[in-house]
Amino acid sequence: MTDLVIRPLVPSDTRLFHTLHDPGLVGRSAFGHRWATVADGGEYRPEWTWVALRDGVVVARAAWWGGPEDTEPVLLNYFDFAEGEDAAGTELLRRAPCSVEYELIVPPAWRAAPEVRAAASARIAAAEAAGMKPLVERYRYEWTPADGLPERPGRLVFREEPDDAVILDVLRRVHSVTLDAHARRTIAGPGGLEQAARDELDFFHWCPSPRSWWQLAHTPDGALAGIHVPARNPGGPCIGFIGVVPEARGHGYGYDLLVECTRFLAGEGATAVAGATDRGNVPMAAAFARAGHRITQERVHLV
Repeated sequence: MTDLVIRPLVPSDTRLFHTLHDPGLVGRSAFGHRWATVADGGEYRPEWTWVALRDGVVVARAAWWGGPEDTEPVLLNYFDFAEGEDAAGTELLRRAPCSVEYELIVPPAWRAAPEVRAAASARIAAAEAAGMKPLVERYRYEWTPADGLPERPGRLVFREEPDDAVILDVLRRVHSVTLDAHARRTIAGPGGLEQAARDELDFFHWCPSPRSWWQLAHTPDGALAGIHVPARNPGGPCIGFIGVVPEARGHGYGYDLLVECTRFLAGEGATAVAGATDRGNVPMAAAFARAGHRITQERVHLV
């Protein structure tokens, strides 16, 4: 078999990316997203997009994504290969100098559709062969005004907290007992709980939305209940973070926080609000459903 040529794209040959047939079963293209460079109004950069060519024909491709101000990729979210070229896909991931998380985007209930399940499973297997391991599966939600604004339960009092040190302490408390797989992975590493809290704070600052949006929630008697962070990421308005401190759990306050976060963003003119939670976070998934947020995608994360 002819040797592979694996390399990044350059601005003059970005057309190569579209020469690989894509049936649109999984990945960003399954939801109407097209790969396009920033220069062409898209989200991707040629230098972070790699292809594997055999006899000059693209047989595998991978595109890493980052925000407008990022100097390194944040994640891999576009990866596929031609039929029978699974090994080429694996080799591409091995050789590309981008070692970040892979977020495979799939339709809701993707395992119920044989073609979609096969396509997704092939990508997961190729990534695993390149040394990646599954971390978690997540639901991606969307709320629009057509879904109706959920009513405030009225049990909590919300106010802005301008001190990052206070926010960081709340994040430590939230993550001291957590169902979030990403946080748990960080906590198990050398940085521990402190790193998990700081990663969240860094994400809040990374989002191009006002710092003044971050709010703590208290019960009427003044006890801290949790935190919600309405945000905008490069894709638009989103539920940046919902967290209930351990001593306030068992009362369903996650729903109250989510409602306030949704209503806050709607008040800022949002016509769509994105959100996400781990499949295993049953309380939060129930809160999203109750608040009228619809599952629009599922995502498989490998690290």
